[in-house]
Amino acid sequence: MDIDFSKLTEHQRYKLMASLIVPRPIALVTTLGADGVVNAAPFSMFNMMGEEPPIVMISVNRLQDGALKDTAANIVREREFVVHLADEDTAEQMHRCGERHPAHVSELEVVGFTALPSNYVKPPRIAEVPVAFECTLWETLETESRQIFIGQVRWMHARDELIDTAHWRVRLQHYFPIGRFGASFYVKTRDRYSLAAQGEVRSTQIDEM
Repeated sequence: MDIDFSKLTEHQRYKLMASLIVPRPIALVTTLGADGVVNAAPFSMFNMMGEEPPIVMISVNRLQDGALKDTAANIVREREFVVHLADEDTAEQMHRCGERHPAHVSELEVVGFTALPSNYVKPPRIAEVPVAFECTLWETLETESRQIFIGQVRWMHARDELIDTAHWRVRLQHYFPIGRFGASFYVKTRDRYSLAAQGEVRSTQIDEM
């Protein structure tokens, strides 16, 4: 099957790309509104882009009337945001943060998340999630349908048992993030295996990684 993308509508291209380029990590992003209200919203068009400087990107679509979503408007104004990575225990609350609410309503209060002060930026972080990256805006890219925010990670928070600071590695036996699988479908990350180079003997024990 060959598909000429120039013959498809924007929505058709979105459906194909978003359902085929999977699973995708999900950024649960907190920002501050002009009135100080904490906004939280999930974005699966998200990923790491580099480590020097440490940068991540989130892609935020415009509303049908061309207006900016609360997250985008807040980042443009404040130039700060916090990216969280949800896990199995916080997946439902993360998903509910994607529901539409008035700008004066904080999704954290609606879903029962707890806000904690950040160290470097003004938007707070979420206590219940396993990982949070405090970011300042590095660069913005714009398309007809989206704003793509590249953020520099300034500070990271993680659950106490998650990071082995002697070797700076993640204890994967304590980390169970979820991924987006198109529409409202998600996947778990418990089915893991290791691929070794030819001739290499490698343990498959997750607690040794």
